[in-house]
Amino acid sequence: MNSPIIELQNLKKYYGKNKGIEDVSIKINKGEIYGFIGPNGAGKSTTIRTIIGLINKNGGKVLINGEELKFDDIEFKKKLGYLPSEVHLYENFTIKQTFDYHQTFYDKDCSQRRNELEELLKIDEEKKIGDLSLGNLKKVGIVLALMHEPEILILDEATSGLDPIMQNIFHDILMEEKKKGTTILYSSHILSEVSSICDKVGFIKDGIIIKEDLIDNIKKDNFTYLKISSKDIEKIKEELNLKVIKEEDNNITFINNLDANTIINKLAKYDIDRLLIEEISLEDLFIHYYM
Repeated sequence: MNSPIIELQNLKKYYGKNKGIEDVSIKINKGEIYGFIGPNGAGKSTTIRTIIGLINKNGGKVLINGEELKFDDIEFKKKLGYLPSEVHLYENFTIKQTFDYHQTFYDKDCSQRRNELEELLKIDEEKKIGDLSLGNLKKVGIVLALMHEPEILILDEATSGLDPIMQNIFHDILMEEKKKGTTILYSSHILSEVSSICDKVGFIKDGIIIKEDLIDNIKKDNFTYLKISSKDIEKIKEELNLKVIKEEDNNITFINNLDANTIINKLAKYDIDRLLIEEISLEDLFIHYYM
């Protein structure tokens, strides 16, 4: 089995007495897109900023290709493409000046990839940074993250500000990067977009990884909707002890992980008007992990 490109071991960061992240451990293999999932404030950005050296960790290790990463490792940063959740650049520069300036950071000609990305994302180089909308500023950030063809991409809420058409174009770009063998950490709070492009997903809550699995396994988790109509709803709620996501009059919807035989045995003593078991949506499965 190949060694992971990125490995976090018991990563910890506190802001004074306030917890940022605690005991975060994940592994990301070469050419893998890893979905880093959690609501705002869960610890995604803190983890990312610790990996790339924007903030110091309080404990744990960051390993890149099996070697512990130093706080200011220049060679690692040459291989890294980073897109923050909010892009801040010199407002008086044009887009062309911004790209020209950033190209000087690398010992390679970035022109071809830069031009390809500009065409795909429909970028006008003559516009000033200070005049750009949030979406156009994010497109500039995407080019800056990708134009040097990095081996590792770290993306924090990458599609915020992009319209649906640009989101699809960006996802296509990431799938092409995956084919090249680029390793991608993709942070998001939107499960539906992560499920469409990621190989593996890690759920973070209150600074702690609460679940990690292949996205195909997440989709196959034995969770369903269980919808019941009955005058005995209160007794049924107590009997099944499942999470309720909707309740109205004598109708109730549970998130269910019980098999059909168990459900039938538990409900046999109650007067049931209607019972329906359906496949669960990924969005509600996401809620299941956080409520």
